Amino acid sequence: MWLNSVSTILLAMVPAEGVAADLSHLNKKSKVTGYAFDKKDRAIEKAAACLTGCHLVLVPAGVPRKPGQDRKDLLNINCGIAKNIVEACAKYCPEAVVALIVNPVNSVVPAMCELWKKKGLKPGKILGVTSLDVVRVGKFVHELTGETIEDIDVPVIGGHAGTTILPLFSQCPSASAISVLKIPDLDKKVQDAGTVVVAAKNGKGSATLSMAYAGARLGRAVLAGLNGEASVECAYVASTVTELPYFASKVAFGKDGVETIHPIGDLNEYEKGRLAALTPVLLDEINAGLEYAKENAFAA
Repeated sequence: MWLNSVSTILLAMVPAEGVAADLSHLNKKSKVTGYAFDKKDRAIEKAAACLTGCHLVLVPAGVPRKPGQDRKDLLNINCGIAKNIVEACAKYCPEAVVALIVNPVNSVVPAMCELWKKKGLKPGKILGVTSLDVVRVGKFVHELTGETIEDIDVPVIGGHAGTTILPLFSQCPSASAISVLKIPDLDKKVQDAGTVVVAAKNGKGSATLSMAYAGARLGRAVLAGLNGEASVECAYVASTVTELPYFASKVAFGKDGVETIHPIGDLNEYEKGRLAALTPVLLDEINAGLEYAKENAFAA
């Protein structure tokens, strides 16, 4: 039986109990329990019942960047929000996989993973959810080519923001048939997809429904791995497949979380150029997260 925990803050528009009641009607072998916390609560003091025994914790949290706000200020705010949850996971479910959907993912994941390691815990338990990039590129390739969408599998490597998002169209037979003249625009469409959603919502929200779908896709892959079934998804993790210490690529999940990080494979000249260009950008964002980890620590 799967035990699903839903937690929100008390000022949420929809109470946690309501979300839990809604989800509890799904015809799956599961039990759903809702928890609610005040925004000032420390999870390490309040979330023991919610987190104890968890195998997977998905963390969709954080605040959007405000006009004129410094990037470091946003990073400190969202790292603080993530840290509040992740340090509680370190105490109550240290063997769980913690999947972060907290922007900026490129910085928050390194920060949380380094803090996790400071506690002597396995870095393969912390990952950034980049499945939405894979979902989007699959849909865009399908719309352009008419190929069966289930057969489209374009790896997306690098990071999870702007130019750090690199779809490897050359590694998917359906996408590799697209004219090279169309690739730069298609590449840019993937990078800008989140901005398009924000604009379509008139600045009143970002990707939520598609992100929920992508998060569920990643969660299913992680749970399959924990259950001993072979599963592979792209994710942003501590990595040695490039010179960067954190990188998104195809990851095989197993009973310990991240089991194998696949190499990025052969790239064409366009992709090599894009990788070279994104590397210093991603490194700068990673270093911002590492700096946060140096200046902070999980509560005991």
